[in-house]
Amino acid sequence: DVGIPDWVVPYVTGVYARGLMVGTSATTFEPDSTTSRGMIVKILYNLEDQPEAGGTYFSDVPLNQFYTEAAAWAAENGIVAGYGDGRFGPDDPVTREQIVMILMRYAAYRGIDVASRADLYAFTDFSLVSADAMDATSWAYAEGLLNGKGNGILDPKGQATRAEVAAILSRFCQLCEDGDEQDE
Repeated sequence: DVGIPDWVVPYVTGVYARGLMVGTSATTFEPDSTTSRGMIVKILYNLEDQPEAGGTYFSDVPLNQFYTEAAAWAAENGIVAGYGDGRFGPDDPVTREQIVMILMRYAAYRGIDVASRADLYAFTDFSLVSADAMDATSWAYAEGLLNGKGNGILDPKGQATRAEVAAILSRFCQLCEDGDEQDE
């Protein structure tokens, strides 16, 4: 992409090399585009080498979509719970707090210690973090997965761009590797 920010390049390169994210075409990544909830579960499902999964758990996850089995696997393993009304919202843009909630549950599924917490009071918008996302956001900040956007802004309700997701996933993969090394 023309004008892709320098800070994004190592993260995009990393997630692309791991096969976690691909370009939106042969020559573009579209770092400022949003990432859907279906894409996030598909990425994690791919990290697990696409294990067998049951049928759909959500009323809005039709059969034969790229994310169908991924959403079922993530629901079966407690990684996602949907919106609580039987819907998952696979095409909805994932927010910054949603992605860290999903990643924290995935980390726990992988046996990675998720006890770390950090104070979020340094962010002027910390009060916008949902009550059910506070632990995951605090954990993600403590682990360096989620950083602010500058000027003391965390933007927990903001839609996660592909660049942000690439950065968060790259940092998460490092956390997983560090966790695996500690197990040896």
